[in-house]
Amino acid sequence: MRSAKTALAFVNDVGFCSTFYRFGDGSVPCLWEAVVGRASPRWPKHSHHDDGVGLTWRLKDDLPAARRVYYGKVLRGRPTLVALDLFPAFYALVRGPQRARAYRMGYEAGRLTLTARRIMEALTAEHPQYTRGLRASCFMLEPRQTREFERAMAELQQGLWVVKTEERYEPTFSYRWDLLEAWLPDAVATGRRLSRSTAAARLVERYGRAAVVTRPSVLRRIFGLTEAEAAAAIGTLTSRGALIETDVRGWPGRWLVHGSEIDSKQEMGER
Repeated sequence: MRSAKTALAFVNDVGFCSTFYRFGDGSVPCLWEAVVGRASPRWPKHSHHDDGVGLTWRLKDDLPAARRVYYGKVLRGRPTLVALDLFPAFYALVRGPQRARAYRMGYEAGRLTLTARRIMEALTAEHPQYTRGLRASCFMLEPRQTREFERAMAELQQGLWVVKTEERYEPTFSYRWDLLEAWLPDAVATGRRLSRSTAAARLVERYGRAAVVTRPSVLRRIFGLTEAEAAAAIGTLTSRGALIETDVRGWPGRWLVHGSEIDSKQEMGER
């Protein structure tokens, strides 16, 4: 993988992937691994001069900046690239039918911190904003307030309230932030119309297609589903033949295999 075109094709194929972080159980595809062409590469001693690291870094900047993918912390607080056709399902799970102005209700219900509310007020009044301007709008320019600001921004990213739209390197390094519904209005509107059960089934199916083999516990952990939600999504997909519960030779227990893998093996056998 050496170009934005092939990287975009990879993200669209797998549905979502981490940028550099490698999930311990190998459950989530990793862009860096795809770029270097091998699993679990060792972090180079001089990463600034490493071609694989440099290209991965550039791709994770360029693809979201061109609005070709979503980039944010949607999986266990880790930076993730998400295909735009799948992103509404993530939105439906996290935010449901809420609009950006619902941050006030979120704060009153205790689901948002005061700092996060102040940031949302500033961005709602004017967006997009670069980090320094946003901190100034929130009266948080003091160095001692940096960690508090960063924690609130992480909170808002994970809650799909805000999105980082640019990493500017000149004249100084800075991020540009926007309200998610302003940056991806169509995807957000689609997500607001999806039921939680439909969203869960879409995510599970797309993941199963890329992973080929998985288990309910993995699905619950990745997507933050309850046992009942995971069971409902699996039931929906198995009834359609998209997932098949079966034994896997040499592996203990029962597994979920994507139906396309079974179909392809059957076709090969018929030939």
